[in-house]
This record gives sequence, structure tokens and C-alpha cells, in this order.
Amino acid sequence: MARWEPNAPERLAQAALDLFAERGYENTTVIDIAQRAGLGKTTFFRHFQDKREVLFGRGTTNDLLAEAIAAAPPTAGPLEAVAHALDAAGRQVFTSARREFTVRRQAVIAANPELQEREALKNLTLIASMAEALERRGVPQLTARVAAELGALASSIAYERWSLTGDGDDFGEIARRALDDVRAATPLC
Repeated sequence: MARWEPNAPERLAQAALDLFAERGYENTTVIDIAQRAGLGKTTFFRHFQDKREVLFGRGTTNDLLAEAIAAAPPTAGPLEAVAHALDAAGRQVFTSARREFTVRRQAVIAANPELQEREALKNLTLIASMAEALERRGVPQLTARVAAELGALASSIAYERWSLTGDGDDFGEIARRALDDVRAATPLC
């Protein structure tokens, strides 16, 4: 691929995923990733701070969820606002076109403790972003935190279910069902 072609971050992420699956995370360098994507090392660092970050975006999901929570109907309660955000994630992140990439990405992360650590940190940041967005809607801090945590749990459950289905189920619908399941389980705890 020529260096001038668009979508450098996506190309780098795809190249990294391919190389991590082929060679292993430890045996892949930033230079390897850039070369596979048809780009230079400088371009890589223009988009990502290190090779771990290439599979995690740049906080775009956090921003997406926070914006969707803010855009939820004014009458929506905290969990309904979170459900609105999970719908947005389904439309923009967890699409059928990205299913294969997302499933392969998760397999690479599961095989590498350093990437698992990065994912755990990203998930904490995601929860904090959702809680802050809920607080900006006037939700009390503790309620916002609980709703964000439950939303993250529902998202994790939905991701597992979505990645196992190959029939094109919509992530947003799966996430809403998962959130309903979490709600139903909560009183039993």
C-alpha cells in the first residue's frame, strides 16, 4: 500500500493484529507493524504512543459513550442512558463489518498479559467516562458509578454473546438484553 492512502490508524491496527496473531505480541515491533501497513515508524507514532495502544484506539469509545449518554432523552434514567450509549457503541464500534477484527483482537489480548493489563485499564477509564457523563446529567455520584459499573458489566456480557454469534445480531440489541439480565440478577444478589 502506498503511504498516502487514507485510514492509517485502521491500517496500523489491522497490521498489528495480523502480526500479533502470526508472530506473537512480544516478537512484533513497531517497525514491523508500520512496514506491514505500508507506512513509516513516524506515522505509527503520530497515531499511537506504543504498540500496546494500537489495538485500543485513542479513547474514541469513551468519547462515543459519554456523548451518547449526554444525548439520551432527558427523561431517561441512569441505566436507560447507559443503554442508549451501548446502542451507539453497537452502531459505530461493534458492527457486523468489524466483527471478525474484534473477535481476533480479543483472542490476541487474551493470549498476552501485557495487553490484558492495558484492556483492564481502558475498561476502568471507560467506566469513569460513563459515570462522569451521568453525573453531568445530574445523577448523584454513587448512582452514576453503580450505573456505569452495571453498564460495563452488561457491555462485557453483550460482547461475549455478540462475538459468539455469527448471524449478524445487532450489538445494541444484545447489550440491552444483557443489561436487562443484569438488572434482573441484581435483586438476587
